[in-house]
Amino acid sequence: MKKQKYLFLIITFALSFGLALFVAVKVFPNNPFNKTKKEQTTALSKFQDGDIILQTSQSAQCEAVKIATNSKFSHCGIVYNINGNWFVFEAVQPVKLTPIDEWIKHGKDNKYVVKRLKNAAAILTPVVLQKMKDYSQQFDGKDYDAYFEWTDTKIYCSELVWKIYKNAAGIELSKLRELKEFNLEDPRVQKIIKERYGNNVPLNEKVVAPSDLADSDLLVTVVDNY
Repeated sequence: MKKQKYLFLIITFALSFGLALFVAVKVFPNNPFNKTKKEQTTALSKFQDGDIILQTSQSAQCEAVKIATNSKFSHCGIVYNINGNWFVFEAVQPVKLTPIDEWIKHGKDNKYVVKRLKNAAAILTPVVLQKMKDYSQQFDGKDYDAYFEWTDTKIYCSELVWKIYKNAAGIELSKLRELKEFNLEDPRVQKIIKERYGNNVPLNEKVVAPSDLADSDLLVTVVDNY
């Protein structure tokens, strides 16, 4: 009888743990669970749910973005707290949640800037933040948009952040611009443009750049380790 009782308790515990893990995974797709709390401690003291994080990525395209926008920033994402762990929701290939420590390491010299809505405490309530996370899920796993088109079929980093704030929180972080408004004359920028578009450059395409978010009057800098 004792053996049967112990076996019953073990099976019950296993089933309960499995159900809890399943429920946690459903909160947000592809949520990794192999990061320990210890690895997240530095982030816990710096970040808040819904913060915008920017960095200098290292690639030919990112270099072109920096030149075209006259900015040091070439990549960005939204900081999310998922089940007590910190992630950056970012548009790379594919769009995904990335553990925040890992995301920071992808930037040049591990440098980054964190921006926060000026009235975040009043605006980004738990209800609004959940709306942002729920809205975000439609983009999870989508392809990165290397052509910077203003559609939801594919999406790029600053477009992702802008649309989440606009459509889930009702906030336009910056005005949209057209591609022709950026510095496109530099040879390094021209090279990327030629590779992507050939002779059919969509100069009137709506665009938002990481620099537009970095310069937004609605945001304040809360971390700057450049």
